Amino acid sequence: MMKRLTVTAALAALTISSSAFAQDMPGKGVTVEPIKGTPANAWFQHMVVQLGLEALGYEVDETREADFPALHLAVSSGDASYTVNHWQPLHNQFYDKSGGDAVMVREHAVITGAGQGFFMDKKTAEANGITSIQQLSDPAVAALFDSNGDGKANLSGCNPGWGCEIKIEEHLDNLDLRDTVHHDQGSYFAIMADTITRYNEGAPIIYYTWTPNWISDVLVPGTDVVQIGVQAADAAMDVGFAINDVYVVANKEFMEDNPAAAAFLNSVEIPLGAVNAAQVKLRDGEDTLEDFRRHAEDWVAANQAQFDTWVSEAAKAAK
Repeated sequence: MMKRLTVTAALAALTISSSAFAQDMPGKGVTVEPIKGTPANAWFQHMVVQLGLEALGYEVDETREADFPALHLAVSSGDASYTVNHWQPLHNQFYDKSGGDAVMVREHAVITGAGQGFFMDKKTAEANGITSIQQLSDPAVAALFDSNGDGKANLSGCNPGWGCEIKIEEHLDNLDLRDTVHHDQGSYFAIMADTITRYNEGAPIIYYTWTPNWISDVLVPGTDVVQIGVQAADAAMDVGFAINDVYVVANKEFMEDNPAAAAFLNSVEIPLGAVNAAQVKLRDGEDTLEDFRRHAEDWVAANQAQFDTWVSEAAKAAK
């Protein structure tokens, strides 16, 4: 398991102006247990939240990782305190099946406007007039994207347990694509590394991705790739996936027992652009816990006044 960074090191690294709330440590003596999904690109928002909770005096335990169904169950049962990795509406069924509002709190979106969809290399799309994935029901079109010789298009898709794979599978069923498209699953970023290699070698590619994510900084929409829709007959593009917001989901009892933590978790907001910038650093190899923490610290330093307000108002909530 990843080694936990100490609170002492965290507070030494952060340049928080302490005049307003130096003595307000409502979280002192309380250990908080965060959990996140397995994708590494969720570390940034978790580290920003961790810095705020530490500033309130909480001891933040090492962040555990799990697939999304297990993540929601951990929060609902109290095995974890919170996550900043719930996509709404994508993860609604995980939330509902884990007990929903009776045992958890889902009130605040930390990140808004996260998109998803299918993308194809621009050259192949334009040369063949492809505007939707439904067109891959034609075996001749699907064969353009065959990377393993079985005649089917290889769609670089979504890991089991992430939630996005469910929607992709629905599209394959509803659009009669089972005979012509293979949904490549496993380790998403390893699969995408192969996809990017194929693109760089001039081969056609089709894949699923989302924002915030570094993929679109490498395969640039409009330049390298184009987003394609779902239904070929649609006059306006139906991308097939809802725009999502990324919420805090927390254990209800934890939130009731810790009003300062609850107030902070229901206040922090991170622009999509800031998360994307952190993803670029992740792509470039800054992928250790120390790197993730530094990315969060740098963002906090650039937004110090707002961060201090979140912390000081949260401290007041405990009184």
